[in-house]
Amino acid sequence: MTNKVSATSKLNDLVPPSYEQATAGGSPSHSGSYPGDGDMLAEFCWDDQNIRRIFIRKVYAILSLQLSCTLAVVALFTFCDPVKEYIQSNPGWYWAAYVVFIATYLTLYIFAGPRRKFPWNMILLSIFTVALAFMTGVMSSYFNTKSVMICLGITAFICLSVTIFSFQTKIDLTSVWGMLCISCTALSFWGLLLAVLLLPGCVPWMQAVFAGLGAILFCLFLAFDTQRMMGKKRYIISPEEYIFAALSIYLDIVYIFSFILLLCGMQDRT
Repeated sequence: MTNKVSATSKLNDLVPPSYEQATAGGSPSHSGSYPGDGDMLAEFCWDDQNIRRIFIRKVYAILSLQLSCTLAVVALFTFCDPVKEYIQSNPGWYWAAYVVFIATYLTLYIFAGPRRKFPWNMILLSIFTVALAFMTGVMSSYFNTKSVMICLGITAFICLSVTIFSFQTKIDLTSVWGMLCISCTALSFWGLLLAVLLLPGCVPWMQAVFAGLGAILFCLFLAFDTQRMMGKKRYIISPEEYIFAALSIYLDIVYIFSFILLLCGMQDRT
């Protein structure tokens, strides 16, 4: 009888723990990197690759809808002359969209509740996407139609190349998070200097350098966000944060297009 009890206890010791038992102790996280969400950058060991693949497919499905909406708005504002003339003569619409963009972005970025709770996360992301697409369309309306199409093609090629590189390379680009933040802050101050202290067109070479550095910086951000989405790096995004992942990558792509348009686009003189 004693031997049976001993054998049974040994068999029980060999049974793997349940998911609840395995995760009961919690997991280490990089707190403070994102306001209000310490779990987002947690260093999980994602043994179940199926979860990560489903997460990536979900992110790119949302991203494709966002980019389709943006492309449609840019095409409307670029090819339709009445819409182009109306939006250029009523700049108040742009600033209204900018306020909506900032409000929805900060809500999704800071608060985990609205970002994770369906359907509010999809509603806020849709409003955010429409607002940013509208702003991108307004910006595109001031440039020549041909140059806008060329810049769209260049952006698509660059983003595809950066994405493939991020998936294939063994370099951990998430480790340069601090450097990217410092560079983004410096670029923001430079942009503010160009907008406030200098008259538009007075120093064209400075604007070109600003646009070139901005495009390079957000290519690095795109690689950074792509690798965080993939996992197995220093900083990763939880599979629950598919809204945040789609928002980040979409914002990177739109900024890359905006800087390339500012750098290579020809303004419409008509």
